[in-house]
Amino acid sequence: MSRRQLLRGGATVLAATALTAHSASAAVGPEGTPGPPAGPFEPWRGRPSGDPLLRVIDVTQLGAVGDGRTDDSAAFERAYRLAATQVSGGVGRTVIWIPAGEFLITRPNALMNGVAPLRPANGLRFVGAGKRMTTLVFRPNAGPGSYLCRNEDIWSNVSFERMQFRSATPGASFFSSYSTGQAQDYRFSECEWMGEWEFGLALEGTDTNSEMRWEACRVGGSYRRAFLYSGLTRRGQADANDQDQFLNYWFTDMKVEYEWGNFLEFPYGGSITCRGGSYIITGTRPVSTEEYGVSSTFFRFPVAQHHDSVQRFHAQDIRFEVRNPNVRIIDSEWRSGTIHFSDCDDTGLAFRDFSADVRPHRYSVGPRGPLIRYDSCQLVGRHEYRTDGRQHPLSTVARYDMCLLRSQAVSAFLVADSTDSTDGPDFVSFVDCLDVPRTDDTPTQADPGGPVSTTSPVAPGSPPPAGDAAAPPTPSPPPSAAPAAGG
Repeated sequence: MSRRQLLRGGATVLAATALTAHSASAAVGPEGTPGPPAGPFEPWRGRPSGDPLLRVIDVTQLGAVGDGRTDDSAAFERAYRLAATQVSGGVGRTVIWIPAGEFLITRPNALMNGVAPLRPANGLRFVGAGKRMTTLVFRPNAGPGSYLCRNEDIWSNVSFERMQFRSATPGASFFSSYSTGQAQDYRFSECEWMGEWEFGLALEGTDTNSEMRWEACRVGGSYRRAFLYSGLTRRGQADANDQDQFLNYWFTDMKVEYEWGNFLEFPYGGSITCRGGSYIITGTRPVSTEEYGVSSTFFRFPVAQHHDSVQRFHAQDIRFEVRNPNVRIIDSEWRSGTIHFSDCDDTGLAFRDFSADVRPHRYSVGPRGPLIRYDSCQLVGRHEYRTDGRQHPLSTVARYDMCLLRSQAVSAFLVADSTDSTDGPDFVSFVDCLDVPRTDDTPTQADPGGPVSTTSPVAPGSPPPAGDAAAPPTPSPPPSAAPAAGG
């Protein structure tokens, strides 16, 4: 750093510490001059404009240009350092304001560099003018291993609002977060990711890295590994499943529409909830890899066992598109926990020639599950269950309740590697489901005219149906005679 830059940075720190109740919500420039008035910040759920504890740093007052050509790395580094100096009593009360523009950043960790000797801090906020109005372009010299942000167990309660992040160096990554209990509580609101990334967020550590929320965000671009990858290394862990309590990830009203790669990949366990939005993978991996082949998966859980109570996944009110046979919605190796799809639909492209035989939902199951349930879903293709060649019966661990099987009759809907029944897997049940009609259009329990059910349509002792008075009451079959899953 030049002597002039050092003097400018020093003046900035002095100016920031001298903020008064009257000027606290104004941006502090390199010479201590106020930036834009506080008014625009008031609708953002910030503090009142006269609050002396709120400090707003405008990166353009620190030298950022935002023309897409000038390297603004130094201005963002100064903004972060200034925010770090304003932590008091372990609490940060700083907003880093990034106005409309395209800001080029070439140095890793320039946006956020949470490392020692800074002590643990609570509260840091990055705010833009709007998604696609404020764009941060990350163009490091090398992609893999380069992160725009890092948090080494320093910051909690960090938020990013109303901005776009774009990788201009293929294989760069957005955020590296290591935690033994401090790095947690991240929030992303109205943000967008574009370009080719290795990771969006890569999490590692022994505990926490949790309570993370995405609201009304768009995940675009492509991912060599995954947008959110939990369990990058076993750093700090003596045992593979030692305290992998990375919990509570919420995705609400998302537009997940990217070219290839995985959306969520969790070698660690987690409690994950996705509600609302559209999820679309538009292409195929350009190069086959040993780990992924050419497949891209929204939800990939590749490790069987985790610490207690950290295997929970719930998807609700989501529209998926399966655009090619290499798209997977879920591929899970979990052997316990719960997986639940409610009111989801992946049949938008069921008219495609390949759709009847795709297997977008794939599971490994064992004696303890996971417990898998589909409620009021419309499903394309077939679902695959792996049991590692298990020959003895399993308890029921999967259930389809009031679902529409768009491509297959129930007898062909499931694909399993082994079963003790000629009718299909004994560990899956169907309740009041509809499947494709038979070619002769004769209504049966497997047709839309007669839902598939594990119970008889006529209870014991009930009167015969109208128009068939001579027919005797139809007794319910014994449990062994009920239509088996897949039969």
